[in-house]
Amino acid sequence: MARSFNNSVTLHNKDNMAIKVEKMTREFVFNGIRLPDPNPELPIEKVREIHAMTYPEISTAAVEGPEPVGNRLRYTFSRAVGTKG
Repeated sequence: MARSFNNSVTLHNKDNMAIKVEKMTREFVFNGIRLPDPNPELPIEKVREIHAMTYPEISTAAVEGPEPVGNRLRYTFSRAVGTKG
């Protein structure tokens, strides 16, 4: 028998007021580009390694966040700024 799961739960407190609890999903951004979350169970450093295969600059980028945006937690990879030479 297949099971069905829902990310939101409705709770009722003693005054019978409904409280809706939703699981927040992660969102990653680099250089204005939204990147998919390869696996919600992975730590941020593993997500960085995966995306660094496509965007090598991510490997030295600073990670900012999480910042709550709607029902998402946004992590932003910011390029390291430095001088050459």
